[in-house]
Amino acid sequence: MGTDIGDLLQKRKVEFSDLANRVIAIDAFNTLHQFLSIIRQRDGSPLVDSGGRVTSHLSGLLYRTASLFEAGIKPLFVFDGKPPDLKSDTLNRRNEIRESAREKWVNSQAEGDLESAFKYAQASSKVNREIVEDSKYLLEIMGIPFVQAPSEGEAQAAHMVLKKDANCVASQDYDSFLFGAPIVIRNLAVTGKRKLPGKNVYVDVEPEIIELDETLNALGIDREQLIDIAICVGTDYNKGLEKVGPKTALKLIKKHGNIHAVLREKGIEIEAVDKIREFFIHPEVTDDYEIKWGKPDSEKLIEFLCDNHDFSVDRVEKAAERLKAASGARQKTLDQWF
Repeated sequence: MGTDIGDLLQKRKVEFSDLANRVIAIDAFNTLHQFLSIIRQRDGSPLVDSGGRVTSHLSGLLYRTASLFEAGIKPLFVFDGKPPDLKSDTLNRRNEIRESAREKWVNSQAEGDLESAFKYAQASSKVNREIVEDSKYLLEIMGIPFVQAPSEGEAQAAHMVLKKDANCVASQDYDSFLFGAPIVIRNLAVTGKRKLPGKNVYVDVEPEIIELDETLNALGIDREQLIDIAICVGTDYNKGLEKVGPKTALKLIKKHGNIHAVLREKGIEIEAVDKIREFFIHPEVTDDYEIKWGKPDSEKLIEFLCDNHDFSVDRVEKAAERLKAASGARQKTLDQWF
């Protein structure tokens, strides 16, 4: 998902304590995908209630958000709106990949290959309307604000940071920088150990911070050139140039100056390249939102999670208490940063 320019970015580790008292605009769909992919049983099956409804995302939202709030972080979630027409090919391709992964998951389960089953199950996860609506309701009764973007959630989150309504964006994708986000936190929603694909090797997953200006200065380019590099590599709105990765794309853009000069040199075209650039530079966003944190409603949490979705009453009550205690802690101003 997104564009594969991560190798060019200047990353550094960050502790949760460094993020205390910061408002973080979290890419909701990206985070829900993480929860749906990772919070699964050994054979890849998601957590479900007695009615067969998936609850992996609800578990992740409740317990992980409680941990963030407890650490002094002020999370707000930004939900995707209507995807641009430019994204239709990518969405169709993702649906095909999910369906193929689902078939392989079922076959791997039947063969007793749990490792493959889990891998394919992760690739089959999908955020649907019911998951989105249940997630919004859970955030509401937790006292956590959310914003509905008119189009791409990452664009809206970047806009809110630029307006200083938030300190940074949290997302696993790198598109946030193309939309102008000054600071992005990765690995905020899921930390711990992660198994490398196809290898019996585990790596630590820790939060990391990336600052746009630091990266642009290190690469000797501006944001529009970073957008051009991403277009060369491939984005959600176009296929990349053949056999061109991020380092080659950087060399091409630094040599020729912009994507148009690169395409002229190679004698090729990228369909709607100007529309793609314009969408990154001036995405559709809104100022029609309110950011306000409240106290969790324990009764509604128990009714929704325990009565409706079979969560443990004891665990939900404890999570609610953690949220209440954290919401009552003294908060510092947004002017403080690293």
